Amino acid sequence: MAREYHVAKHGNDKNKGTYESPFLTISKAAKLADEGDTVIVHEGEYREWVKPANGARTNAHRITYTAAEGEKVIIKGSEILAGWTKTEDGKWTASVDNAIFGEENPYETEVNGDWMIRSLDHPCHTGMVYLNGKALREINSLKEIEENEMFWDAKVEDDKTVFTVFFGDEDPNEGLVEINVRKCCFYPEKTGLNYITVRGFEMAQCATTWAPPTTEQFGIIGTHWSKGWIIENNIIHDARCSAVSLGKELSTGDHEASRYHRKPGYQTQLEVVFKAKRMGWSRETIGSHIVRNNVIYDCGQNGVVGHLGSAFSEIYNNEIYNIGSKNEYFGYEIAGIKLHAAIDTQVHHNNIHHCSMGSWFDWQAQGIHLYNNVYHHNFKDFWFEVTHGPHIVSNNIFGAKYCFLNAAQGGAYVHNLFCGGIYRYDVIERATPYHYAHSTDIKGTAVVYGADDRYYNNIFLNTMTSPSTQYFAGTAMYNGSPATLEEYIERVKKHGKGDVEYFMRERQPAYMAHNYYGDGAEAFEFERDSVMTETASGVQIIEEEDGLYLEITLDERFETLATDTITTEYLGVPRITEEVYENPDGTPIRIDTDFLGKARGERPTAGPIEGLCAGKQRIKIWNK
Repeated sequence: MAREYHVAKHGNDKNKGTYESPFLTISKAAKLADEGDTVIVHEGEYREWVKPANGARTNAHRITYTAAEGEKVIIKGSEILAGWTKTEDGKWTASVDNAIFGEENPYETEVNGDWMIRSLDHPCHTGMVYLNGKALREINSLKEIEENEMFWDAKVEDDKTVFTVFFGDEDPNEGLVEINVRKCCFYPEKTGLNYITVRGFEMAQCATTWAPPTTEQFGIIGTHWSKGWIIENNIIHDARCSAVSLGKELSTGDHEASRYHRKPGYQTQLEVVFKAKRMGWSRETIGSHIVRNNVIYDCGQNGVVGHLGSAFSEIYNNEIYNIGSKNEYFGYEIAGIKLHAAIDTQVHHNNIHHCSMGSWFDWQAQGIHLYNNVYHHNFKDFWFEVTHGPHIVSNNIFGAKYCFLNAAQGGAYVHNLFCGGIYRYDVIERATPYHYAHSTDIKGTAVVYGADDRYYNNIFLNTMTSPSTQYFAGTAMYNGSPATLEEYIERVKKHGKGDVEYFMRERQPAYMAHNYYGDGAEAFEFERDSVMTETASGVQIIEEEDGLYLEITLDERFETLATDTITTEYLGVPRITEEVYENPDGTPIRIDTDFLGKARGERPTAGPIEGLCAGKQRIKIWNK
């Protein structure tokens, strides 16, 4: 029989957990909650790491953790630090007993590991200091600090940690100073706890560790190698590294590349994939999570991260911003959403902005569909890396001057607005796995030869303010590719009866038609039925109090484009995987609605919004 547990700040963990006699901590309820149970948390601030003891066997009997309706519930990984003393040079000092940290002191733990590039010579730590809710910068060198910028430093001694902080003109004894203490807010110690819902909380201020694909990936909240979680309607912020983890567990690897230096990270990551497959990574056991309607911001590495564990998931209606934007450290795993092996994952209707990289889909992104998202005010919008298709990118608005890094092949790009440049490159030194359709079963491995991409019904503009040697507005970087698979095969055959080396001498085909190129952006040399114009688009994505607006000017020839409705049959199959572009359930895909949910016409409008026309227009694209 399903039970209901209540938690409140006036409660006691010796109580019965009823509404009249609630528990004091969420952790107490999490030890007891089992299949079908609901934990209702009432208003207040809870400083604890919730570690659920149980999951459910089926979706019909999931365990739900929820904030009480209409009540604000905050879970924090931090504690208050008081008793500050001012020094002669204008800084402030205070200390804390090391026992508060338990087994791991975040002011000793460095942000470091596989694919961490900087800071190796001046390490950052997973601890943080906050004044009135705002994170301060950890100091490594006075040269890094801007004038009047607040900063902190910490020294770990035998029994205490001593903080030295510059608070500017603020008196910390009159404000709220908090320090990271715990690694997570909601994250189970055990793997395989399935079908848990977490709803309606604010979660913040955790000492999460660097989360590459070759170690356990901690988040403020994380699923820890399980299936079927729903993470919805939460506000999640101030992770030192990652906020939401759908990722890898520990037994398949733990930073072997940077710890031992015997093999490159690529090799150890490849081993991780095969180890995970041997230990049961499959659609039946791992993934299929839902992350929706959350606001995620102010994190050093990721808003959402996952390797292997994010497969078959759905991430939608989230606002993700200020990820990796402080530049306190740098590594090759930083993005608003950073997923590896996100097989059949659907990422849609998200607002991703003011990030160093909006989204990055890496290794085995087979079957992923990125659609109806708006990206704006990011340094770069999105990246596909070492995956072989089929993957689909449709009905998105990409507002950055550097829109897209394409180190993949076999992608279908349909009805998008690219406001800036694209950087396309081959990856012939790393063979990565590809899969049978809708499965984790490995079909083979291959390098990225480049191209084998499809671009239909897109708008390409140029907001790059200066020429780039890598990024190009439009699709002319595909010049040199044939326009059909048959022509590619003939080119390869001319080299004689060789093997892989003959295939690597020729660029794969590129398939393009019905695209609009403004601002002087250039088309692929063999493209069919395109429009190229020097007409200035003046394109902007404008933030106003009630939402986002797109302003754009299109040439009169825009309305002459003869477009087609894009379907599974139309797109064909990528050369390497030979799997069709379709929905995760195996049904055919048909892109017949637009970014705003409007049905497209028989001859659909190019770009993400049906009904765009020649001239200047202003369209609301996101409601606040």
